[in-house]
Amino acid sequence: MKILVATEKPFAKIAIDGIRQIVEEAHGELALLEAYTDVSQLYEAVADADGLIVRSDKVTAEVIDHASHLKVVVRAGAGYDNLDLAACSAKGIVAMNTPGQNSNAVAELALGMMLFMVRNNFQQGTGTELKGKTLGIQAYGHVGCVVAHLAKGFGMEVLAFDPFVPADKMISEGITPITDLKELYRRSNYLSLHIPANEKTKKSVNYDLLSLMPEGACLVNTARKEIIDEDDLMRVMEERPDFKYVSDIAPDSLDVLKEKFGERVFATAKKMGAETAEANVNAGLAAAHQVVDFLNDGVDRFRVN
Repeated sequence: MKILVATEKPFAKIAIDGIRQIVEEAHGELALLEAYTDVSQLYEAVADADGLIVRSDKVTAEVIDHASHLKVVVRAGAGYDNLDLAACSAKGIVAMNTPGQNSNAVAELALGMMLFMVRNNFQQGTGTELKGKTLGIQAYGHVGCVVAHLAKGFGMEVLAFDPFVPADKMISEGITPITDLKELYRRSNYLSLHIPANEKTKKSVNYDLLSLMPEGACLVNTARKEIIDEDDLMRVMEERPDFKYVSDIAPDSLDVLKEKFGERVFATAKKMGAETAEANVNAGLAAAHQVVDFLNDGVDRFRVN
């Protein structure tokens, strides 16, 4: 079996060394396409690959058309909107992600961005503290759970909304389950988003929800920019000089938001939630194990198509 790692932004060397060991111990061949500059290079490299590992690289229908031997593709990370699932399914290719491997990195960033905003962008002036404030978590999955744990360490009250997670689980972890999304927004001084971007969630974070948040509220987005209705966000920030927005994914309207609202808006230069050495290695090794386990034994535990 031949496994291709195709990454415009390469894994760290330690991750590649680990991936190579996993593949070779399974009597496979590892091929690398790193820092490529044109999709035609990916077309050529994937032509004879049985398995494909990517990061944020787009696996489009065109890529799939060039992959005549491909049986499985794994996105090293939680989000998988860079994979064309319909195209994979049409060709009988299994698509997977690696949930949980980047969770701590993303969660730490979410808390770090809250601190950045609550302390006036680390500039001179009197800020406030996270202790005693209420944090709402929308989607209590891998990342949401870690965010909740870290927030409790800061002395925050933590609420969570997730219709797919039993209330008993949240309660056992010291989290208050919320069954009404509007109530979550109404009660949260800080609202941390962890929902995927799909047809149901795109632009779902809108005026009706944001306008419910208490005075001095801050919206924290380490998920996807598409889930925010940017026109509605603009409207709320125009109406409420107390409202803040911090994001790990620069909104399309960032320049306008910054011009109008200054330090009440912050976005990282490039999505960096998973950009830690530990997360880099964890996701890469998990992806390698999943590809090998599928090709050898048909294991598709984290299949998303």
